[in-house]
Amino acid sequence: MCGRLSQYSGIHDFVVALSMPNALINSTGEQPFERYNAAPTTQLALFHQEGEFLHADMVRWGWRPHWAKDRAAPISARVEKVAHGPFFRAIWPHRAIIGINNRFEWVDEDGPKKQPYLIKHRDQSPILCAAIGQYPNEEHGTGEHDGFVIITADSAVCMVDVHDRRPVVLPLELAREWLDPATPKERAEQMVLHEGEPSEAFEWFKVGRAVGNVRNQGPDLIKPAE
Repeated sequence: MCGRLSQYSGIHDFVVALSMPNALINSTGEQPFERYNAAPTTQLALFHQEGEFLHADMVRWGWRPHWAKDRAAPISARVEKVAHGPFFRAIWPHRAIIGINNRFEWVDEDGPKKQPYLIKHRDQSPILCAAIGQYPNEEHGTGEHDGFVIITADSAVCMVDVHDRRPVVLPLELAREWLDPATPKERAEQMVLHEGEPSEAFEWFKVGRAVGNVRNQGPDLIKPAE
């Protein structure tokens, strides 16, 4: 999985996609996010549920436990290990959804530079990625160690991905079940292991190489390359 994605819609577009009846506690603002080229460490809108309330907060993309000071904060966690390995043990119970509009991958097509591709839902709906993290809550508020990681699985063979990992994208019903604190951890693990969306739900096309520079932003980055 390449570390680049888009989250340019406003929070309520993602709330509509989740279609949850829970009251929303929104700390992200009301305006479109306009993050067309978001990289690791970017603050992104993250959903999590506490009791009956759905929370939306801006949380840094990337997390590491406080004791892992000898490495950069990972941006993803392998679905095969995330539930049982020591690195993510503290945040495995803290399930979240990161809603995105699309993501990017770079493909070696024998040119002087790799070709970027945009990957999105065929029906243009928001993409609901399974995530875990450390995020603001009523007891502790915002902390310096807050952050989240996206759960990844093996890439589908027929997708454009040259990387061996892809985000685990959950269908609507499973995204709501994933967020529900009452969902047992064993059930949550099975969901991300076996019930992510198939490659047929996505489409992809070439985009301009300007997306390679993280300082570049704007809707031109998500248009098909000429």
